[in-house]
Amino acid sequence: MTTGGGTAMDTGATGLQESSPVDDGDLDALFAPFTSHPCILIAISGGPDSTALLHLAARWRAGRAAGPGLIAATVDHGLRAEATREAEAVAAFAARLGVPHRILVWRGAKPAHGIQEAAREARYRLLAEAAQQAGATAIALAHTRDDQAETVLFRLARGSGLTGLCGMRGDAARHGLALLRPFLDVPKARLVATLEAAGLAFVRDPSNGDPSFARPRLRAMAQALAGEGLDARRLAVLARRVARADQALEAATDAAEAAARLPGAQERPDTISLDAFAALPDEIALRLLGRAIHRVGTEGPVELAKLEALFEALKVAGRTPSAPFRRTLAGALVSLRGAALHVAAAPPRRETSPIAPNSPVDGPVVLGKKGPRS
Repeated sequence: MTTGGGTAMDTGATGLQESSPVDDGDLDALFAPFTSHPCILIAISGGPDSTALLHLAARWRAGRAAGPGLIAATVDHGLRAEATREAEAVAAFAARLGVPHRILVWRGAKPAHGIQEAAREARYRLLAEAAQQAGATAIALAHTRDDQAETVLFRLARGSGLTGLCGMRGDAARHGLALLRPFLDVPKARLVATLEAAGLAFVRDPSNGDPSFARPRLRAMAQALAGEGLDARRLAVLARRVARADQALEAATDAAEAAARLPGAQERPDTISLDAFAALPDEIALRLLGRAIHRVGTEGPVELAKLEALFEALKVAGRTPSAPFRRTLAGALVSLRGAALHVAAAPPRRETSPIAPNSPVDGPVVLGKKGPRS
């Protein structure tokens, strides 16, 4: 592996603590979530963030009398000629740390478009399979504060709802496994400094600087944004504040969902009182509608813009409930009958061609905890 500097999105942040190495006194706080798992798979690509994750996790575990078992895995996507050699170098690094390591290869045809998204899905799938085979209950990922800032900007640019603007969670789940992100509030510069202080090498994926992808373009804007005060630290604070508000909105939606069900509708939870629905604040009603569609829909996650359009149409129709109303969205049929709003699975389409599912940026952008979040 070759050494190289990192580009941090928190260039507007100042102070030694933003670029000083992570020391042993930081480790217990960083890795506290690890203690609730018997075994953890650490995803390592060989880049600075994941190399620091394996290095520091192994250092933390070595200082404890007991704790979780650690294994490491590297995904070779087969997209670069150097990938195999880099994965082998990571395996050698893990061996020096005494951590078992596996190289996971993404086989099969690669898509002509959306390669980064496809690679991400393949990576999670391969890591989950390896974790389950090893008896691990969690996957540790090296996302940093810089990655969180990029995620917030990325989703903001693509019209995400509040749930998407929460960014990545430090305690998410995927494929039945916990996703642990101990560095989510750590600047990338600190991890680079940690590796440099320890004399450890790392690689840099050239695709991280390829302007044909959105994230590298956002990364290139970091310095200008930081100059206006929009640095990674402030974007991460925004994500935490939005997450706090989103949690409150989800709790309000839980209460509204219980109250809006019609008497005798326990067997059909997606039969909702039209009067109760109309009395809700728009955001709560929108989330309630999105949950119902997500439960019974068959065509993938609910796109926020389409959900909002349906919601506005429902509000208009609700003023004249005697008029017929039937709309489909994401494989769900939404209808008004008398004093009730009904959401059910839509009948099969007549087309013989495959139905393309919705393709939101970050999953069901309105549904919060009711939809998958990573």
